[in-house]
Amino acid sequence: MTQRNCLLVGAPVDSGKQRHGCLMGPDAYRTAGLAETLTDLGHNVRDIGNIAPAPYVADDAGSLPHALNETIAWTQALTEAAQATVADGLPIFMGGDHSLSAGTVAGVANFASSQDRPLFVLWLDAHTDYHTPHSTDSGNLHGTPVAYFSGRDGFDGFPPVQNPVPQDNICMIGLRSVDAAERLSLQSTAIRTHDMREIDENGIARPLAAFLAHVADQNGLLHVSLDVDFLDPSVAPAVGTTVPGGATVREAHLVMEMLHDSGLLTSMDLVELNPFLDERGRTAKLMVDLAASALGRRVFDRPTRSFT
Repeated sequence: MTQRNCLLVGAPVDSGKQRHGCLMGPDAYRTAGLAETLTDLGHNVRDIGNIAPAPYVADDAGSLPHALNETIAWTQALTEAAQATVADGLPIFMGGDHSLSAGTVAGVANFASSQDRPLFVLWLDAHTDYHTPHSTDSGNLHGTPVAYFSGRDGFDGFPPVQNPVPQDNICMIGLRSVDAAERLSLQSTAIRTHDMREIDENGIARPLAAFLAHVADQNGLLHVSLDVDFLDPSVAPAVGTTVPGGATVREAHLVMEMLHDSGLLTSMDLVELNPFLDERGRTAKLMVDLAASALGRRVFDRPTRSFT
């Protein structure tokens, strides 16, 4: 197994939605042993601590979109942090809600451009997150990062996206909660979308293998954004946007094992973990186990979990 330099980056972003708790995510991953787990696999691991948002003017209470200025500030800070850390190793951004990916993907895309290589994004999520601040009915900006880093209009006040990720370079797997506006917008794009019915009918390996082959063929960098709600809430309850019918533990581990086998992974988000909603840390531990599979843990290496 290739030894990697893993950089753990805390991103306690809690501005992308109105239900609080994701700011505790980074410390939950630390408590669940992410650093120790990756070290045991033979990787060099360095926790660089938590990123702070850029200075911003506090948003008016009740304004929509929710916490716009704060989310813009996080996007600025995380774009800079992602561009810097991916140059030194494999950054794992410990979130934080999914609005953080607006910054992490934009920053990694800037680095990819500096290397004259394309960036590809694997979006493991129940949702497409393809709204803009103008189209979202909820006003929650954790539903907008894909629209931002792919270059959609409507992000007034946000840092300009210097290197938008081409639509054909984005693959979404696990979809099962897509509203009418997002569905209509996506139909005119080249974004690869695979919902849970397709996975039920054909399996999860086929679309992932096709996408990974495309990344390899293009000599691309690969950013993986793993949302807790990609998983079924019966096994991962610690998320504020539970949607029944998600990926099983085995399906999720297969995805991560295929990512490791491909050798393509260059950066990763772990997002939407709300420890306030967890059951004795079971979701945090599962997410740590999935990160371990992406970085080389095999089936026979997995520890037996006890929650007693």
